[in-house]
Amino acid sequence: MTGAEVLTAAQMRAAEQALFDSGTSVTDLMEIAAGGAAEWIRRVAAGRAVTVLCGPGNNGGDGYVIARVLREAGNAVSVIAPLEPKTDAARAAKARWDGPVGTSGAAAGDVFVDCLFGSGLARPLVPEHALLLRDLAARHRFCVAVDVPSGIASDSGAVLNDRLPVFDLTLALGAWKFAHWSLPGRALMGQMRLVPIGIAPVAGAAIVVERPKITVPFAETHKYLRGLLGIVAGAMPGASLLAATAAQRAGAGYVKLLARAADPRTPADVVTETAPLAEALADARLTAVLIGQGLGRDGAAKAMLGEALRHARALVLDADALMLLAPNMLARDVPVLATPHDGELETLCRNFGVIAEGRRARALALAKVSGMVVLAKGPDSMVAAPDGRLALGTPAPSWLSVAGTGDVLAGIAASRMATGRDPFTAACEALWLHGEAARRARPAFTPTQLAERVSEALAACL
Repeated sequence: MTGAEVLTAAQMRAAEQALFDSGTSVTDLMEIAAGGAAEWIRRVAAGRAVTVLCGPGNNGGDGYVIARVLREAGNAVSVIAPLEPKTDAARAAKARWDGPVGTSGAAAGDVFVDCLFGSGLARPLVPEHALLLRDLAARHRFCVAVDVPSGIASDSGAVLNDRLPVFDLTLALGAWKFAHWSLPGRALMGQMRLVPIGIAPVAGAAIVVERPKITVPFAETHKYLRGLLGIVAGAMPGASLLAATAAQRAGAGYVKLLARAADPRTPADVVTETAPLAEALADARLTAVLIGQGLGRDGAAKAMLGEALRHARALVLDADALMLLAPNMLARDVPVLATPHDGELETLCRNFGVIAEGRRARALALAKVSGMVVLAKGPDSMVAAPDGRLALGTPAPSWLSVAGTGDVLAGIAASRMATGRDPFTAACEALWLHGEAARRARPAFTPTQLAERVSEALAACL
């Protein structure tokens, strides 16, 4: 799975340093980055007046370059800077601007550009700077943040000040930062665009989940070659039926319920296997097993989970399976994907002895300790692998915040694993397909309606 890189502030500084070491000057890089940002702003400004707020560092230097480029393009531009430049590049950029610089927020216009502080800020804005930022944003019709909005922590997305403005557009310079894909900061950024500056790929960087590339089944294939998925139905089989509805539409050639008894609600096109679970799991044609939805948490449920962990060739663990899972149960070296929501993630971390600050760190630590790929689902989902790989999900419709959509996600992921995908790739593909299905469903959709849109989402990847 490949995607655009997401860098920490430290990784970004190292990537820029590599450019400097190769002969690019700080000033030249600033011209490239700010020039690219200015082109976006010129388009949205469409000849209207622009106000640029410049800080003392190189983000402020970007602001002076943006102001100069926009002025040369014919825009009326005002620059406000509460502090003098403190870096050589920012001072040179101000000198090339060679225009008036105000210190207060009295300016008003059509487009406001925030270049006060960028990705290097990790502490709250001082009150006078926060007030200036809010005042200028309120005086303009359209607000643009350059790199990361001032007052948002680049590495976490934490909002460091109260009542920060909501931007219409955020222009990431060089690479995406974690704040661009992490709540609560992401909610303040509006539309987001990436401005390339020529940095090289960074080893170990996180990635953004992107539209997967899925191929049409080859002409000679049959249902077993496309993958046989077994879904273990527990005490409350409704959730498993929902997962099966999604899984049938996500690529697997055959989806079978492994149940204690047939359920009259089961669709005619879903086969139910009622043999003892150990016997059903012994079918060598099964390429993946999903267990957990409606499983229960009693002794019988734990025994069923144990059977799945002993026999399945590849596993997706969801819901009750995550609450029952203990480290000693993962004795076999088989691909396992866990799909916890935040409460289940906390329980898993406690059971596996993981102590880490922050959701991202907990998911990565759990993956490393357990050997499972962890799809930490929620409004800002992420996928963490035991080898340290990390993928961040893109924003999906908030209508997904309804009971049952997690069962749909697990069904999609299990279906992708049944087709032969490794757990990390399957989880990333499932995240994208889940979000796309939600975009194609009507507002206030039901989980079943969501599951029925999965085939449309899959078709968009062919």
